[in-house]
Amino acid sequence: MWERYGADGHEGAVGALLEDGTEPGPVFFDTGSGSHVHESTAWPVYDGTLRAPVAARMRGKCACGWRGEADYPIDWDLVDRRHPEEYDTSGPEGDWERHMDEVAARMVPLPGDVADLLSRLRERLSEIDDENPLAALRVVGELEAMAASIGPYAARRIAFEDVPDEAVAEGLGITEAKARSRLNRYGFMSW
Repeated sequence: MWERYGADGHEGAVGALLEDGTEPGPVFFDTGSGSHVHESTAWPVYDGTLRAPVAARMRGKCACGWRGEADYPIDWDLVDRRHPEEYDTSGPEGDWERHMDEVAARMVPLPGDVADLLSRLRERLSEIDDENPLAALRVVGELEAMAASIGPYAARRIAFEDVPDEAVAEGLGITEAKARSRLNRYGFMSW
C-alpha cells in the first residue's frame, strides 16, 4: 500500500485486471480450521493457483474508489512468486501519485506562514523524539489540546456556513467518510 501523510482514506495499491478488463473479486483462502476465511485482493494472488483467476494487467487504485485509466501488462514469467514486491509496479504507483497530486491541488491551501511553521515543527519534533521521547509526547499532547479547543469552533462554522460534504472532503484532501469522522471527532454530529 502507498500512503501520503495527511491524506486519510487515500491508500494506494496495485489493482489486478482480468483479460476482459474487469477487476476480480477477492480470492479466499480456506485454511481448513475455524470460521475465519482469509481473503485478499493483492495483485500477486491472481496468478491462477488455488483456483484464483489469472490477472493479465495491473493498474493503480485508491481506497477512495479512484482507478487509474492506464493499465500495464503482467508478465507472470518475470514475477518471483516468493518475492512479488520485486516486480516492477512503477506504472500503477506513478498513476496513483498523479491522482494524489490532483487531490492535493484541490485542497484548501494552508497560509504560507502556517505551512512553514508546521514543517519546522514536524522536523523539530522528530529531533526531540530522538533526544527525549517523553518531551516529544508532551509536545504532541499540547498539539492535541490545541486541536481539541479550536477544532469544534471550525467544525461548527463549517456547519453554519452549510459547506457541502464533498467540498469539506475535497478541501481537506480526504474522503467524505474521513471528513465526517473528523467533524464528529470535534463534536459536530449532525452530518
